[in-house]
Amino acid sequence: MSNRRHPSISLRKRPQQARSADLVATILEAAAQVLAAEGAQRFTSARVAERAGVSVGSVYQYFPNKAAILFRLQSDEWTRTTDLLRDILENTRIPPLERVHKLVHAFVQSECDEAEMRVALSDAAPLYRDAPESRTAQASGDAILQHFMREVLPDALDCTRELAGELIGTTLSQVGKHFSEKSRTPEEVEAFSHAMADMLCAYLGSLQSR
Repeated sequence: MSNRRHPSISLRKRPQQARSADLVATILEAAAQVLAAEGAQRFTSARVAERAGVSVGSVYQYFPNKAAILFRLQSDEWTRTTDLLRDILENTRIPPLERVHKLVHAFVQSECDEAEMRVALSDAAPLYRDAPESRTAQASGDAILQHFMREVLPDALDCTRELAGELIGTTLSQVGKHFSEKSRTPEEVEAFSHAMADMLCAYLGSLQSR
């Protein structure tokens, strides 16, 4: 069994004052620009510092290495996705299957809007993919989907709900990624999202009728 250590991807310290928070925000904005321009292979803390107009030491105050910077960018993207899931799927004022339609459209649109950054972060994933922080960050979205499955499939077996949540999450992620690989018009996003939502709703409907 391998005992290979993964680089630390946690912040060295958390900014406590507005000035420190502004510095971290500046570093992350610069990091996103460097990643988009240079790609994951040429991404370095030194390039981030240069783009941000700060010393490398200032970067290292908060981020111990480039993996920590890249994970923070990825974590922020996961947070946005989790917030999207929560805002839509937990809005019980809207019927469940209508929420599925809203979620699919919003998710596909966000995939298209963030396609360039997502590809770059995907290339960087080996740096932090197996770290505990990475697994924890992704678990939040899975929990929201499973909570929704319990609402929409109250009489189903736990294994059925778990499979349904995994299938929907994987479909959104993989199909959205494929669809966003080229530029899309609003009309294309709308048509594709509507068709995929209809497919997922038909699947849930078939589970409800069993």
